[in-house]
Amino acid sequence: MVPNIVQGSRPITAINSSYIPLFYHFKHNLHNKSSSLTSYFRRYHGNCNVKSNFPNFDRKSSALQQHSFSLGSSNNSFNNLRAFSVKSLKTVEKEREMTITPAVRIADRKVIVKDRTILTGVPDNVIATSGSSSGPVEGVFIGAEFNNESSSHVASLGTLRDVRFMACFRFKLWWMAQKMGDKGGDIPLETQFLLLETKDGSHIQSENGDESNQVVYAVLLPLIEGPFRACLQGNSRDELELCLESGDDDIKASSFTHSLFISAGTDPYATIFEAIRAVKLHLNTFRQRHEKKLPGIVDYFGWCTWDAFYQQVTQEGVEAGLASLSSGGTPPRFVIIDDGWQSVGVDSQKDQDNDITPLPRLTGIKENDKFQKKDDPSVGIRNIVNIAKEKYGLKYVYVWHAITGYWGGVRPGVKEMEEYESLLKYPNVSKGVVENEPMWKTDPIKVHGLGLMNPKSVYKFYNDLHKYLASNGIDGVKVDVQCILETLGAGLGGRVEVTRQYHQALDASVARNFPDNGCIACMSHNTDALYCSKQTAIVRASDDFYPRDRVSHTIHIAAVAYNSVFLGEFMQPDWDMFHSDHPAGEYHASARAISGGPIYVSDAPGKHNFDLLKKLVLPDGSVLRPRLPGRPTRDCLFNDPARDGVSLLKIWNMNKYTGVVGVYNCQGAAWSSSERKNTFHQTKTEAITGVVRGSDVHLVTEAAVDPSDWNGDCAIYRHKTGDVITLPYNAALPVSLKVLEFDIFTITPIRVLAQGFSFAPFGLINMFNAGGAIHGLTYQVRSGAQVENGSAHVGKVQMEVKGCGLFGAFSSERPRKCRVGSKEVEFSYDSGSGLITLRLDRMPDESKNYHIVEIEL
Repeated sequence: MVPNIVQGSRPITAINSSYIPLFYHFKHNLHNKSSSLTSYFRRYHGNCNVKSNFPNFDRKSSALQQHSFSLGSSNNSFNNLRAFSVKSLKTVEKEREMTITPAVRIADRKVIVKDRTILTGVPDNVIATSGSSSGPVEGVFIGAEFNNESSSHVASLGTLRDVRFMACFRFKLWWMAQKMGDKGGDIPLETQFLLLETKDGSHIQSENGDESNQVVYAVLLPLIEGPFRACLQGNSRDELELCLESGDDDIKASSFTHSLFISAGTDPYATIFEAIRAVKLHLNTFRQRHEKKLPGIVDYFGWCTWDAFYQQVTQEGVEAGLASLSSGGTPPRFVIIDDGWQSVGVDSQKDQDNDITPLPRLTGIKENDKFQKKDDPSVGIRNIVNIAKEKYGLKYVYVWHAITGYWGGVRPGVKEMEEYESLLKYPNVSKGVVENEPMWKTDPIKVHGLGLMNPKSVYKFYNDLHKYLASNGIDGVKVDVQCILETLGAGLGGRVEVTRQYHQALDASVARNFPDNGCIACMSHNTDALYCSKQTAIVRASDDFYPRDRVSHTIHIAAVAYNSVFLGEFMQPDWDMFHSDHPAGEYHASARAISGGPIYVSDAPGKHNFDLLKKLVLPDGSVLRPRLPGRPTRDCLFNDPARDGVSLLKIWNMNKYTGVVGVYNCQGAAWSSSERKNTFHQTKTEAITGVVRGSDVHLVTEAAVDPSDWNGDCAIYRHKTGDVITLPYNAALPVSLKVLEFDIFTITPIRVLAQGFSFAPFGLINMFNAGGAIHGLTYQVRSGAQVENGSAHVGKVQMEVKGCGLFGAFSSERPRKCRVGSKEVEFSYDSGSGLITLRLDRMPDESKNYHIVEIEL
C-alpha cells in the first residue's frame, strides 16, 4: 500500500507515482529524525543531494512550503517537506479522490509499466504478486503454475517487442557479458539481468515535472525462489521465457509466485538500485554494495602474480616482481599471490583418463615447498609476507584459493584432509550453460569429478585455512571457481542450497579472520551466489585479461562496463589485472582508472611501462579512485559498442568535485552466438564519431559546491590533447576514435564567482582520473565584486589536493597569484583556453594528507 500522507485531516491522494519511493523511505525511517531526501539518495549514489535528482525542485516556490506533514499513523512530522511532486492542496480540494495505478501491473494479458506495454499475450498460468510488501509500489513479483511437479520448468511470460533491451547473460558458466536487442528472440540463454527501454517518449526532462512523455525503463530480475534459481531467455516466437531449476532431481515443485521481479522508472540507475533493494528486502539473504565494508586494497596500486608466472610462481618470483615495480617509482602496496602456492596433487595414474588433462586436487591447507624457507622449512609463507611488508612497504598480501579448495576440490582419502569429508562428485551443468559453452562436455572437472567437501564441514575448512593464513600475515583471499557449486547440488538439496551453505561459511570465516574484509569473488557470476552475498565487497567484473589473445581487449572493456550495471549493486566490480607494457596497455589502464575498483597489473618483472603507470599511481603507491562503479552513460545503455559498427562506449563516474567520462571504441569483436566463442567481425568504418556532454556524468550536479546556484555549464579537460572546452549542460563535443582508441574527459561544474569571472578545478591533469585528486574545495568571494581589466580582487579558491604532479584548473580570467601552503608559486595561464597550471613537485608531508592550493582571483 501507498502510505497515507495527510495535511491536517485531509488525505492527499493525487501523488505522482514516480516519487513513491520517497514516501516509502520516509514512512520506514520515521524514528530517524535526520531522515531526509539527501539521505535517501546517498543510499544509492553516495554523496548526493535533492536538487540533481529533482531538477524542478524549488525551495522558494514550492506549493508545500508552509505545510507540516504527518506520515501514516506516526506522530512524527517533517516541517517544510517540499520535494514531492504533489498537486497543490487547492487543486486536491477541487478534485475527486483518485486511486493510484501501480507502476507495474498485469492487465488484459499485458504487462504494463507506467502505461507502456512491454509484454503481450501473457499466459493464464503466470501469477503476479504486488511488490509493496518489499518496498514502494514500483514493482511486481511474477511466478507461474505448472501441471506437474518437476526439478526444472520453462514458462512463457508473453511476447516482447517494441522495446530496446540490454541483457547481462552468462556466455560461460563463470562469466556474464552484454547483449542488446529489440525483441524477445534476441534475448540469450542464461540471462540474469534485463533492462528494457520503451521506444516512445523523450530522454529530456520536462520543465514542469510531467513524466507522461518520459522514456520508461523496466528492470527484470530473475530470482531465487526457495531451492529454485530462475533465469530468462527468448524463443523464436519472440516470447520471453522464465526458466526455473533446482539442480537436484529430488527437489521438485509446480507452483512459483516470486521468481521474477519487475520494476520501472524514468531514471535507469535509480530504477535498478530500487529494484535490487526491493529484492533484498524480500529475500533477506544479501546486502548491497553500499552496506558492505570495502577492503583497503581499492585505494592502492597492486600486483598479481598470475600473468607473470601462472602456476610456476615462487617466493623468489614474488620478490622480483615487487622490486621491479618499486624501482620505477610506482610501488605496489598490495600483492595477490595467485594459483601456484598451495599443496596439491593429481589422482593416481589408474584413476586418470589418458585423453584428458589430469586434474590437481588440494592435499593440505599449508603452502607447498616453493613457499617454504629453504634453510628452515617450518617458516612457510610468512617468509615472503615479511619480505613484502618490511622490505617493500606493502600494506596487504592476498592469496588465491578456489571456493572448493582447488580446481579439482579436496582430494578424498588424504589423511590431513579427512575431517572435511570430501567426496567425488560430477558436475551437472545447466542446459543453457552447455548451449553457450559446449566445451563443458569434455571439461576436466566434468570428466574427473570434483572432491567436494561436506557443506556441514566447509566452515571448518575455511576457518582452518584462513586462520593459518592470517597467522602468517596474509590479509585476504581471492576466492575463485565459485560458480562450480551450482553444478554439484544433486543429493545436497539443490544448487541454491549448496551455494548458500558454502557462502555462509566463507562469509563467516572472512569476517572472523580478515578484519579488513579481505575477499575478492572470482568466477562468480551466477545469481545463486549474488543473492546470498552478505560479506564480500569486491567481485571480478568479467572474464580474464588475456595478454596473448588479440580478440579479447575491446570485448573486455565493454563487458566490464555493462556487467557493472548489475554487479555494481551487490559489490564493487574489479575490472581485473592488465599488462602495462602491452599494445593495449593504455586502453586497459585508462579504463581501470575510472572503474572505481582496485587497480593492479600482472607484469612480469622488468616488463613495465612506467610512464603509463604514473598516470595511475602516485609515488606513495596510492591511486585516485572515483567514488562509484564505472557504468555506461545513459545514452549508451542500449547501444551495442562491440557489434553495431557505429557506437562508441562512454563510461561515467564521479569524484567529489568532478565527474569523469571515458570514451572507447570497442568495435570489431564480440561473443558469437553461432560460434559460441569470442570472434572478430568486420566494422563498417575505420573511425567512429560520437559526442560527449556534461550531462553524460549522471550525477554531475553533485560535484557543484552549491548545486542550487549552478547554471549547468561545465568545463571539460580532454586528457589526450590537453584541450579545455566549456559547454552548456546538454551541449555536445564531437569525439572520433578508431578501434582500440580511447580518451578521458574530466568534467567539472563551472562556478560563477562574480560578473565576468568563473572557475572550475580539474585536478592532477597528468593522471587519467585527474579530478580524483581534489578532496576539498571552498570559494571565498567578495560581495559585489566585478572584474574590470583584471584589477578587481574577486576572492580566492582554496583546494585540498592529494598527490603531486601538474595541477590544472579553468579560469575565465588570469589569477592574481597562486599559493601552495603558505608559499607563493609560479603558474602558467593560457588566455585562449582559460587553463591554469602549476606544479606540485612532491607529495604532501607525511603529517598531512593533502596540499593546500590557493588561487587568488
